[in-house]
Amino acid sequence: MMKELTAALIWGGGGVAAALGATIAYKLGYIDIDTVTRVIAGVNGLLIAWYGNRMPKAMVPRTRQATRVAGWSMVLGGLVYAGLWAFAPIPVAIIGGCVTIVAEIAVTLGYCLSQRAKAKAA
Repeated sequence: MMKELTAALIWGGGGVAAALGATIAYKLGYIDIDTVTRVIAGVNGLLIAWYGNRMPKAMVPRTRQATRVAGWSMVLGGLVYAGLWAFAPIPVAIIGGCVTIVAEIAVTLGYCLSQRAKAKAA
């Protein structure tokens, strides 16, 4: 438990540090406000990927396949989200990022519900 908490605090602190660093760089004139937005959203995407990988393992340790599907869904979704914010125009990143997050949740929920239906039928 302590190992998980330490890792979560490090990731959270890294996210805050990246946001503060980007804000300071903006105030000093090194980057523009769009870059600040992209850095913060990109870090959020990486946090989604990291937590997406950890969450199913912590929540459902005995259901290997559900854990694998949920983990891959969340990791890939987080990486796509971060990639959109790094490279796509901001309007595309906003819409694409929202669609990506909703899709990863739908994949995970859909798979879990299908497994639940299979278990009831058996």
